[in-house]
Amino acid sequence: MKEKTPQDSFTIMNELVLPNDTNPLHNLMGGRLLHLMDIAAAISAQKHCNRVVVTASVDNVSFQQPVKLGDVITIQAKVTRAFNTSMEVRLDVWAQNIPSGTNVKCNEAYYTFVALDENGHTIPVPEIVPQTDEEKELFNGALRRRQLRLILGGRMKPGEATELKALFTESNNN
Repeated sequence: MKEKTPQDSFTIMNELVLPNDTNPLHNLMGGRLLHLMDIAAAISAQKHCNRVVVTASVDNVSFQQPVKLGDVITIQAKVTRAFNTSMEVRLDVWAQNIPSGTNVKCNEAYYTFVALDENGHTIPVPEIVPQTDEEKELFNGALRRRQLRLILGGRMKPGEATELKALFTESNNN
């Protein structure tokens, strides 16, 4: 299976916030944004593995800035690390008010996807080779984020999370 880079999966999705997408305060509804983020992340994961993918998890999502009616949201997604059958996808969301010229980052998140074969069974995905310093940093942090997801999902015991232990254990070399 051929290795890929994060850039191979890079996806940009734009959407205009219309009245049907907003709450009574004329802000984009959070659920609508999560839906759009899921689509962008799935496209990115599919580009990485050339397979159908399903969402396995969504990390903590906090809404940093409201997105207003009439804003254009831009969602950027790319695979940060591939494990055996799963991929972590990083998303950055920007809200642009075109008439005023403002563009603010309103959200970021990590989604995890699993690749499936034609029978709906999980299958291996290509390895990823980070190229830039930022991609290497995201790649290195992905194992910690994965272990935290597995602990929170009840699929790993905290004592088994070697990467997380290292964060909280003082080195004896001081």
